[in-house]
Amino acid sequence: MRAIEATGILNTQGQLQLDQPRPQAKPSRVRIIMLISEDGDLNPGEWENAIATNPSFAFLDDPEEDIYTLEDGKPVSYAG
Repeated sequence: MRAIEATGILNTQGQLQLDQPRPQAKPSRVRIIMLISEDGDLNPGEWENAIATNPSFAFLDDPEEDIYTLEDGKPVSYAG
């Protein structure tokens, strides 16, 4: 099983609509874990701000963490 993080809207009928569709060759069952804010409003900007200002990620600002360049590795493409 692989994990994919996505955002979306849970409507009043209990249906989940993803913000960005996931291409799928055929229908398949999935397991969903929903994180719902206390006030019911999931604002993507708030999520991005929380991640950007979280001190847990401050180490990424250290120049010593810049160990890769665009020339490293091979391009990845999703043929899904």
